[in-house]
Amino acid sequence: MSTSESTPGATVDAGIVPDTKDWTWVLERPCPDCGLDTPRVVREDVAGMVRANAEGWLAVLAGDGEGLRRRPAPGVWSALEYACHVRDVFRLFDVRLGLMLDRDDPLFPNWDQDGTAVAERYGEQDPRVVAGELARAAETLAAAFERVAGTQWERTGNRSDGARFTVESFSRYLIHDPVHHLFDVTGERV
Repeated sequence: MSTSESTPGATVDAGIVPDTKDWTWVLERPCPDCGLDTPRVVREDVAGMVRANAEGWLAVLAGDGEGLRRRPAPGVWSALEYACHVRDVFRLFDVRLGLMLDRDDPLFPNWDQDGTAVAERYGEQDPRVVAGELARAAETLAAAFERVAGTQWERTGNRSDGARFTVESFSRYLIHDPVHHLFDVTGERV
């Protein structure tokens, strides 16, 4: 369902099909689905891209509540579920960015995105509340990226699956996720 990560062997229900792909390939070539050419993203542009993406999500979340909850096909998240996921991605990446800037070569805590979707009942959340939370999370993350300077872009962090990032590659990897999911919902390529 997502371009982020899942805990291997995680158990989920509610019709969620865990995504077990390694999406770090987006750091090497454009995404044929959403059209984002992640390798060409300028690191200093990521903050503005996060804010622009959040605006797109706010437009989506202004839609009909029942329509936002409707899954387009079995195993495919609804627009509301995707929006909740993006909100949580913004929150998670803010925490991970902080770890990279404050600690030497941290190992990120695992995140079971699919289990979170079930536990937090993404499809039952109030779209207006999600819109406010997503906007705040996006602004917090964008502001954090705006404060990155100089050699901080070279600081590193690691996922437990062996993926290693610099703050610069992390910023590019991050922006693909919400852009791709907005494409998943709207069908509009960048």
